[in-house]
Amino acid sequence: MTLANMTPTSVAGTISRPSRRTLTLRYIRRNKGLAIGLAILVVLALFTIIGLLVIDPKKAYPLSAALKQPPSLKYPFGTDFFGRDLLAAMVVGTWQTAFIGVLAGGIGTLVGVVLGFIAAYFGGWIDAGIRTICQILTPIPVLLIQVVVAGSLDKRDVTIVTMAMIVAMLAWMGPTLVIRAQVLTMKERQFVAVAKLSGVSDMGIIFKEILPNLLPFIAAAFVGQVFGAVFASFYLAVLGLGPLREPLLGNIIWAAQSQGAFFNGWWWWPLEPAFAMILILGALALVNMGLDELANPRVRKTE
Repeated sequence: MTLANMTPTSVAGTISRPSRRTLTLRYIRRNKGLAIGLAILVVLALFTIIGLLVIDPKKAYPLSAALKQPPSLKYPFGTDFFGRDLLAAMVVGTWQTAFIGVLAGGIGTLVGVVLGFIAAYFGGWIDAGIRTICQILTPIPVLLIQVVVAGSLDKRDVTIVTMAMIVAMLAWMGPTLVIRAQVLTMKERQFVAVAKLSGVSDMGIIFKEILPNLLPFIAAAFVGQVFGAVFASFYLAVLGLGPLREPLLGNIIWAAQSQGAFFNGWWWWPLEPAFAMILILGALALVNMGLDELANPRVRKTE
C-alpha cells in the first residue's frame, strides 16, 4: 500500500507512539546528571540495606569495638575514640540521615501541595491568608529558627523523629508557593474549563485533571525538600544539637571535631562521614536539577 492510498487511520496505526517507560529511559539516558545522581543514590541505598542485614547495628554505638583503630581488615572503616565500629556507624548513620530527609521532605512537600492547591484553586480570602503567611515567614532565616528550637530542647528529648519535625517546621513554604503558581496557571487552561462545563466536581478536577500534570513539579519539589532536610539535619548535628547518642553523619563529624581527630592523627574518623554527606547531597542536587529540567520545558534539553 502506497502512502497516497493510506488513510489517516492506517497511518496512525503504522506509527506507534513510544511508551512512557521508553520516554523515561530515553530522558535519563540523555540527562547524564540525573543518571549519575540516581546511580549514586542506588549505591548508597544498597550500602545501607545490605549493611543493615549483615552488620550488627549495636556496633555503631560506644564501647562496642577497640578504640581509635585505623582502617584494617578487621575494621574496614576504623573505629573512633568512643569505641564505635565506623563501618556500622556509617551504615546506621546513613539510614538515619536518609530517614530524616525523607520524613521531613515528605511532610513539607505534602503540606505545601495541599496548601498550594487550596490557595490557588479556591482563591479569595483563603488564598490571601495562605499567601500572606508565606510572605511573612519566607524572609525569616530558617536556620536561625531551627537552631533556636533545637537548642531549647532537653538533649534527652531529641530523637531522630524529633529532629525530622524540627527540620520540617517551615519546609512547606517553598512547595506551597511553587504549587500555587502552577495551579493558578493550570486552572485557566482549556481542559479545566471543559471539565467544569461537563459537570466534573472540584475534587475531580483537582485529582484527575490538574494533579497528574503537576507530578513532575511535585517530584522536583520533594527531592529539593529532601536535600534541604538532609543538609539541615547535618548542620544541626555538627553544631551538637542533634540526638548525640545516635550515629548520624553530622554527629560523627561533631564528635570527631570535639576530640581533635585531625590533630591526633585519626583522619579516617571525620573524613568518612564527610565524604558520605558529599555523595548524598551531590546526588540529590543532580536528581533535583534533572527533575526540574523535566518539569520545566523552558530549560529542557533537546535531542
